[in-house]
Formats: sequence, structure tokens, C-alpha cells
Amino acid sequence: MRLLIIEDDRDAADYLAKAFREVGHVADLAADGEEGLAHALDGQYDVLIVDRMLPKLDGLAVIGTLRSKGIETPALILSALGQVDDRVKGLRAGGDDYLPKPYSFSELLARTEALARRRGSREETVYRVGDLELDRLSHQVTRAGDEIVLQPREFRLLEYLMKHAGQVVTRTMLLENVWDYHFDPQTNVIDVHISRLRSKIDKGFTQALLHTVRGAGYMIRDSK
Repeated sequence: MRLLIIEDDRDAADYLAKAFREVGHVADLAADGEEGLAHALDGQYDVLIVDRMLPKLDGLAVIGTLRSKGIETPALILSALGQVDDRVKGLRAGGDDYLPKPYSFSELLARTEALARRRGSREETVYRVGDLELDRLSHQVTRAGDEIVLQPREFRLLEYLMKHAGQVVTRTMLLENVWDYHFDPQTNVIDVHISRLRSKIDKGFTQALLHTVRGAGYMIRDSK
């Protein structure tokens, strides 16, 4: 999942981001409502985790603005206000779930994954290129029916490539969307992971699916 955590408590935000990343998800942070709204407007997130009481623009206003603009990214509201009326107000403002503080991370994770699955039921959840298949929800990858075991970063790399199958994916696109870097670290991290991924999905097959486009980037395609 690609998550946006809108939380003004820096310690709490860092804890959540670290916990989600440890289980293989991508987590971006926003420290106030205005910043969170700006990030969420691009619609590139699977789930939003929104603190209700935020500086500049409160969480319910953030969600309400998104809904008014037709952005339906699932939103889970976190709040110290846990009475029935508070929860009802949050859900009526456009929230999809409401979790009162304090909470356990395991419950937050389960609720977040449930929202992502619900959204996934309306979107493409399985990518296919030739005989290669990637299931975004089960994190299972197969080629010609045989399972391929990938590390979390390899899975995210393959997922991004397959989402853009037939298109050239640049190094900058990979750094920003797979590694969450908004600068070039001047390392060969992409080359190393591409090499590992290629050996796992193409080795032993006569038809290669993962291609290097010299001077441009990489592409995954069915060459038939």
C-alpha cells in the first residue's frame, strides 16, 4: 500500500511511518491539514490516515474537500474524540473508518488493509504481462504458473513496472515511486534491483519481459 499519514504529532507520525514501512508499505507524511490536502489531491494513495485535530485545516475539512473534488481515496480518521457522535460526524464528513486513540498498531494495520482491499475490489488488483502475474493484495507473483518469491522492494519495483507495462519507466520515476527518494542518491541501487528482478522473472524463459531502454530507463512488455 501507498499511504499518506496526516498527523501533526511528529513522534506519532514517525512511529506510524516506521511501523508501516517495516511491513512493506510506503508511507508519506504531512504535518498539517493544508500540506496533507495538497499531497492527497494527486490521488496516488491507497489509503489516507488522517488525524482529526490538525493545524491550519482540520482532518474532517481535509476529507470533505477531497470528496467535493471527486477524490474517493479511502480515509481512516484517528482521533482522541471517541464518542458515538464524534464517530458519526467523522463518517458523515466522508471518512471511511474511525479509530479512537489510544489504539494498537495491529488494529490500525488491519483496518487500513481492509480499506485497501475494499478499494481494490473496484480497481485492478492483478497485473498481467504475458504469462507473468502479480497480485497486489496477496503479494503473490507467478510466471507460467510457478511462484516467484520477491523481497518487498523487488515486489514494489515489479508492481510499478507492471502498472506501466509497455511504457518507458525512467530512473527518476523509480526513485520517487519505489524508493521514495526525491533526489538522485548517485548509487547503483536501481541497477542492482533490476538485475535481481530480471534473474527471478526472466531466467529460464526464452522470452524476456524486462528490458533496458538505453538512455531512457526500463520497460516491461510482452514481446509476442
